[in-house]
Amino acid sequence: MNGRNRWLLIALPVLMAVCILGPAAAQAQMTSTGIDCADIARLNLLKQDNMRAGLALMECGVVARPVAAKPGEDADDAPSAPNVLVSNRTCTGNTACTKSESYVYHSTKPNDHTMVVNYNDHVNNQYSGTSYSTDDGATFTEIMPPPFSSGHQTNYGDPIVVWNNKLGKWFGGDLVSGCGGQGIGLWSSNDGITWTSGACVHTNSGDDRESMWVDNYPGSPHYGRMYISWNDFNVNGGALFVTHSDDGTNWTKVQVASSFVRDVQLTGRPNGTVVYVVGMDEGGGGLATRQNLIYGSGDGGNTWKSTTLGPRFNAVGDSTCPSNSYFARINPIWRHMGWGQPAVGPNNVIHYAYAGKGAHENGDIFYTRSTNGGKTWSTPVVLNDAGSGFQTHWMPSVSVNLNTSGAQKGQVTVSWYDRRQATSACNNVGDPGCNYQRYGVQSTDSGATWGANFAISDVIINEPAQNDTGVQSCYAGDYDYSTALNGQAFVTWTDGRVSVGGVAVQNVEFSSVPMP
Repeated sequence: MNGRNRWLLIALPVLMAVCILGPAAAQAQMTSTGIDCADIARLNLLKQDNMRAGLALMECGVVARPVAAKPGEDADDAPSAPNVLVSNRTCTGNTACTKSESYVYHSTKPNDHTMVVNYNDHVNNQYSGTSYSTDDGATFTEIMPPPFSSGHQTNYGDPIVVWNNKLGKWFGGDLVSGCGGQGIGLWSSNDGITWTSGACVHTNSGDDRESMWVDNYPGSPHYGRMYISWNDFNVNGGALFVTHSDDGTNWTKVQVASSFVRDVQLTGRPNGTVVYVVGMDEGGGGLATRQNLIYGSGDGGNTWKSTTLGPRFNAVGDSTCPSNSYFARINPIWRHMGWGQPAVGPNNVIHYAYAGKGAHENGDIFYTRSTNGGKTWSTPVVLNDAGSGFQTHWMPSVSVNLNTSGAQKGQVTVSWYDRRQATSACNNVGDPGCNYQRYGVQSTDSGATWGANFAISDVIINEPAQNDTGVQSCYAGDYDYSTALNGQAFVTWTDGRVSVGGVAVQNVEFSSVPMP
């Protein structure tokens, strides 16, 4: 049996792991994360997409570690405008340069030009990076040492960040060991630059993939309320929860789905009367068909109702991750199950974009909307231009124009990773077909019609490697959360144009995209 097939067998769901992995696997082995290797199946680690789970799986020998490349020199200069390098700390070795999975937010305080991007960055056995801009994204500064790497012990990433207009504060967070081993920790800031550790939003040992939304609409009955959704892998194999708070300290938890439905992203109506969380039934993993679901709350997050979001669809992906066949991947390293992002605009139109298998490509960007509060959904349409077989499109983000008074316009921006220039297959880093761009499309009429596709990245991007031995090899970020304000859509993505020692590494790039 060749090495690839051996790892595929090892990475099958491990309900019988002790039997198939032999006597060594049956022995208790405590990892550096505090997870015992004997608990892999009980904790459903192969379904979790956070850094702590990945590190434990590597230390237990279930998932292969990447092969480290030789240390290199300092990073190349940052690219020129309109793209801006967000994660601009200097790397001196490409084995600790994994910076991806970004969440961008702009202050809605009048005359405030501050933006904050929270992302995963592997620094000194922590997985947190935070950058700020005080000039609307023209320049960014990565805060060193990372502010979210102290106050809650070890930071395992899964970033969230918002500006709370009522409280006049920034709130950001990640999964941390100091909140029960793998719970959700929070920090706050008055200016986006200096941060103070705060509450444990949820104290637990099995939280995963949280998302956050804040009600910044002064006329809302729940003005200033913050919402965080996540999967709890200590409850029925990954039950879906949402918690809410009016002060960032006291949180009220509500179970939304009793069994495993993947938490995708949170959003809410412009007037704050209804909050939504999108989830996904992943069909048991791999390349099985998927089903999008949406949950809505009209009473400030206390009760929730569910609705199917469009038809079941074929999975995006070229294959499955070699070391963990639960997750689909876009070759060579993009772990992606089709997750997208919802947003709500004028007249309470709900927008959702996601990725699925297309008629010609293994990944297309699908869009659907609801004009009646999520009860029914339009027939999904493909937003990307048609390709010819090698031109995969994946991991979309969505934003709707918002101004500082809380009013929204009908302009919608959807962006995604795009290989439309590919004329050959992508199998390994270095293949010409692996290079990509960040592309987008916009609507001026709440998603009824769409304009032409356009490039957001100003270059064709080199496919980055994943040589970081502290991160799973099948990883380049699981999502990117976009927002918009005052006629500008703020888009961040994982970018490989910066090289260290001749190796393209993962960084976070930004562009401010004008609304039409």
